[in-house]
Amino acid sequence: MKQHPLCTDTEHEHDVMSLPVPSELKREWATLQTRRHFLGRTGKVLGWAAIASLLGDRALRGDTHSAANGQSGSQSVERLRLPHFAPKAKRAIYLFMSGGPSQVDLLDYKPHLNDLYDKDIPDSVRGAQQLTGMTAGQARFPIAPSHWNFKRYGKTGTWVSDLLPYTGRIVDDIAIIKSTNTEAINHEPAIMLMNTGNMNAGKPCMGSWLSYGLGSMNDNLPTFMVLQTKLNTKENNQPVSSRLWSSGFLSSEYAGVGLRSAGDPVLYLTDPNGVDREVRRNMLDAVNEINRQTFDELGDPETHARIAQYEMAYRMQTSVPELADLSKEPKSTWDLYGEEAKDPGTFAYNCLMARRMAERGVRFTQVYKRGWDMHDNVTGILPIISAETDRGCYALVTDLKQRGMLDDTLVIWAGEFGRTVYSQGGLSKENYGRDHHPRCFTTWMTGGGVRAGITYGETDDYSYNVVKDPVTVRDFNATILHCLGIDHNKLTYNFQGLDQKLTGPVPAEVVKGLLA
Repeated sequence: MKQHPLCTDTEHEHDVMSLPVPSELKREWATLQTRRHFLGRTGKVLGWAAIASLLGDRALRGDTHSAANGQSGSQSVERLRLPHFAPKAKRAIYLFMSGGPSQVDLLDYKPHLNDLYDKDIPDSVRGAQQLTGMTAGQARFPIAPSHWNFKRYGKTGTWVSDLLPYTGRIVDDIAIIKSTNTEAINHEPAIMLMNTGNMNAGKPCMGSWLSYGLGSMNDNLPTFMVLQTKLNTKENNQPVSSRLWSSGFLSSEYAGVGLRSAGDPVLYLTDPNGVDREVRRNMLDAVNEINRQTFDELGDPETHARIAQYEMAYRMQTSVPELADLSKEPKSTWDLYGEEAKDPGTFAYNCLMARRMAERGVRFTQVYKRGWDMHDNVTGILPIISAETDRGCYALVTDLKQRGMLDDTLVIWAGEFGRTVYSQGGLSKENYGRDHHPRCFTTWMTGGGVRAGITYGETDDYSYNVVKDPVTVRDFNATILHCLGIDHNKLTYNFQGLDQKLTGPVPAEVVKGLLA
């Protein structure tokens, strides 16, 4: 019996092993208890040395493997056995087009639709598809052919819209996937599914899984970084939130670190007046000592994540200004990316930053571009956002290729779903709207592990249903992991009694037709 510190009641002191908790948690507790008692006997200095030895020096530079899993880095690496096979890509850059780009206006050419202007899409095509609340009440579903012409590009003769002339230049380097499809019809669940493999919040995103599984390739920048493109008020900007780069139930050290699109890339990057580097170092050492004592007392493995994050923040005070200093980029860089790349927060700037991060060993960079949600005024908005993004995508792929980095860098371009071929709201020869469309949308990949110059999958004559080689979101994510040397079924983390994984419990297949 013991006295409760906050009341006069008494209670029995329970042993953790007798509590009705999962056996995995009991084993984790036993490991931590053993480690804590050992440290308590050998003193704080020796204790910290022991932790360093257990976790390895990579742990101290923010490269620990699942302290939250109650395992040391070396133990975790051994347990995960990563990579599962020789990877083709060491790093990845994910260009996420939030809002749902219109496949039928960009990359899924359907010329015969011009003959069907303003005719209702056949019920046999639409079937029993669930519609969003925005078009479910429409009396008609009139076909809206694309307003733009398409041309053939490259040796492959791939059809690309006049809206994407720069993308047309790289069609021989990329794999276009016309048969991507999702189960979600609204933005938030669809974006969550693409980024985390689950429509519900609370799961780790792809970057966090890669950080957890593969660790860091550098000492001075985070493993996983996020760049948001600044808003264009002419576009319909659906919100994106930090849930998309969250580590979920994994340790917080695997979460994405975002750089701001304006002002200092990271807040408080500069030491305040009166605080020099030595003072900052001493402050950090003192805080770390408190954290180490906290670990000794409580054995909470998340304490290690906090120490690693503080150390990384200290190193970022010098590494991020160097990263963001574009003054030494040659003229050829601006000829390739355009003058817009000199403006922080633009998509072109973020593409250039993604290349610079890749050069510096950032494992996973995610660039978000909002504004693709076009329920009306497609002819007014789509040219603007296409022009904003087209050259940056081309420049990034070309730049990586010229530097010999495309062979081991995976670049991904995708949104959360596509757009309907029928018009939402009024239809005229000059303008139309398009609702969300989950049954098919177009994405592309290029780089390490991906077959170049192919078009994978087909849609029907209306760009409405997949008729050949469907690629689900889970297949898409499983293929990305494969390129990085990961078997998506083996990269797991036991949480709440389930071996969780990016592709979820639903079966997923690596799309072998996309692999080089």
